[in-house]
Amino acid sequence: MEILEQIKAQATEAAQALVKEAGLSAGNIVVIGCSSSEVLGNKIGTASSPEAADAIYAGLDSVFRPLGIYIAAQCCEHLNRAIVVEAAAVPGAYHVNVVPQPKAGGSFATAAYRNAEHPAVLEGIQADAGLDIGGTLIGMHLKPVAVPVRLPIRQIGDAILLAARTRAKFIGGCRAVYDESML
Repeated sequence: MEILEQIKAQATEAAQALVKEAGLSAGNIVVIGCSSSEVLGNKIGTASSPEAADAIYAGLDSVFRPLGIYIAAQCCEHLNRAIVVEAAAVPGAYHVNVVPQPKAGGSFATAAYRNAEHPAVLEGIQADAGLDIGGTLIGMHLKPVAVPVRLPIRQIGDAILLAARTRAKFIGGCRAVYDESML
């Protein structure tokens, strides 16, 4: 289907741009909040599409996996915005017991769970960067200092696309000196 190929291409472009703009590297975790309903032009939570979610996942994964960057898929509010991630990304983390479904967790989280080699579901995470596809509000899963990232692509399908990276907190006062490489 043409729309699914377009969505996959847009997701690929967004992932490539985020890697470049946020300076991501192996071992980093990117939280993805995705409303497949919004991607297809519907109100969030009303028309979940496993096919659209699979296309988005495939596009993102084609960029992130070869670079060793982990996808952390945010579930919907029916699972309290839990996170699906590869277990290798979070050694020793406390896992919760749930398997996302399109109407209970969301289609994107379901795709992430199904495509993970060893899926882990967590109540929360502190990711290095994020993509919010369709107004899913991913901020709770980013490290404390999130910085907006402007990407050349502004939408995936009909959904608004927002991006963020994180940086270390600045501490100290007027005499503090900061490491420019951590900005």
